[in-house]
Amino acid sequence: MLGASMAGLLAARVLSESFANVTIFDRDTLPAGAANRKGVPQGEHSHGLLARGRQVLEELFPGLVAELTAQGGIPVDIMRDCVWIQGDAPMPRVASGLAGLCVSRPAIEAGVRRRVLALPNVVVLDGHEATGLLFDGVRVTGAQVLPAGGTVHDVAADLVVDATGRGNRGPTWLAAIGFERPAEERVDPLTVYVSRDYRRVPGREDFAAIITSPNPARPFGAVAIAAEGDRWMVTLLGVGSGQAPPSDPDAYAGFTANLPDPRLHELLSTAEPLGPPMRMRLPASVRRRYERMTRLPDGLVSIGDAICSFNPAYGQGMTVAAAEAMELRDALRAGRAGLPRRFYAKAAKVVDVPWDIAVGADLANPEIQGERTGKTRFLNAYVAKIQVASSRSAAVGRRFLEVANLMKAPPSLFAPSVVARVLWHSRTPSSPAPAVRTPDRVPV
Repeated sequence: MLGASMAGLLAARVLSESFANVTIFDRDTLPAGAANRKGVPQGEHSHGLLARGRQVLEELFPGLVAELTAQGGIPVDIMRDCVWIQGDAPMPRVASGLAGLCVSRPAIEAGVRRRVLALPNVVVLDGHEATGLLFDGVRVTGAQVLPAGGTVHDVAADLVVDATGRGNRGPTWLAAIGFERPAEERVDPLTVYVSRDYRRVPGREDFAAIITSPNPARPFGAVAIAAEGDRWMVTLLGVGSGQAPPSDPDAYAGFTANLPDPRLHELLSTAEPLGPPMRMRLPASVRRRYERMTRLPDGLVSIGDAICSFNPAYGQGMTVAAAEAMELRDALRAGRAGLPRRFYAKAAKVVDVPWDIAVGADLANPEIQGERTGKTRFLNAYVAKIQVASSRSAAVGRRFLEVANLMKAPPSLFAPSVVARVLWHSRTPSSPAPAVRTPDRVPV
């Protein structure tokens, strides 16, 4: 296993069911607990665990959510306990049954790493960097590994999993052993994050998160998530030229006065900052099309950001990695022969939904460079209507969140009852209410 990222740790948990020994190599010196590290530069910014991600973690590590909750994490109903502003008005806040978790990325990773290290057949070797693959002419038989301060040595393996993240060299390694590089799709979201932590007084606010998504008419937004340590993890984001949020501590809270909902500005106007603002220019979103390659070596699969790295503004990375780990588990249960092709075919279906959501939303901004297909234009037009309708119909809002949380497939957004509500509620608010057979109220 190359990489002790969330994707790597989840894959190692799955591999522990099928292999006698699993060794994880990571070039970082891994922290003993919940702490930021060099290999996860986004760790200090706001993260959320979507419903499908929480579901997978509970299946692979029973009781983990309770452990994280005991450490200060906050279990939430993603619709009832969070304020969602997709357009310029919030969704109704009603019980949806979508269970999420508000907690920092380092805390989640530390909890998962602790559980993985407790497995009797898993070993983690930090300070070890993967530098290449071993290949016998037919299959990948291991990896070359460089320990800190040491020399490169060969490590034999029945299966190598590349979980080395956004900057992975998997395509280069494949080319070095005579295989084509996977085709890539790349979109630069032109997005800047500026994050800052604030002290949180438990019980003062009636929400655990507030998410204001940018849109073409308002190319900036914000996220605030309650996290362990009685903190608000706040991230401001701007898309395109001249939209970067301020890194100046004195101007930081003032930026939120321009948001359509006043609650975040009111929160930051009185909350105590816990540190300076931290700036991050988001890298390009990249999807590697391993599933389309005509030749694949056995003995090697990539997972997580090594397959597809998303614009993190949509909070999908950890959840997609969790869903991919479950597909890897199923692919292994069907046997090791032909494993890469089976896995990549399934992983591609996992990636399709969040990729279309994230890239489609990015391409709605005319400044973003990328191919705008007929499908992209149609989906963006429909999603724009969904965003308006979500502020007026709890049923539409819930269905949109079910898809965004990977709990339902996108075709569910085109169910006749949903389309009827979307078309009606995206009209002017002065129109009289229609007679709809299924009520908008979301069952509690």
